[in-house]
Amino acid sequence: MSARLETIDARNWESFVAAPAAVLMLGKSDCEACRAWTEELSTWLDEDQTFRHVRFGKLLLDSPGLVSFKRANPWISELDALPFNLVYVGGERVKQFAGSGVERLVSRLERTVGEPPAAGGS
Repeated sequence: MSARLETIDARNWESFVAAPAAVLMLGKSDCEACRAWTEELSTWLDEDQTFRHVRFGKLLLDSPGLVSFKRANPWISELDALPFNLVYVGGERVKQFAGSGVERLVSRLERTVGEPPAAGGS
């Protein structure tokens, strides 16, 4: 797993989604599609330079202790497809999509978080 893909759990989910820009991947430990998406995403994150200002995390819904996360997000109980991806900007959920695919993710990131400001911008 890429060093840029954070493990999200009961202790850190609130601060993670409150970040200026964050992508949270929801999965389960026995989900093969989730495992494949983790590998694809990790490979991309190791190469990506455009979205270095975005935090990326993975939360396994079958992990213990997620009561507060599930209470804050009751719609999760109705998910019928995993992995499920959420894009947050300033703590607000702005995009979401089921499934995987770096191209789909990049398209959503370009529309929501954009590219970081140029260093030393004018």
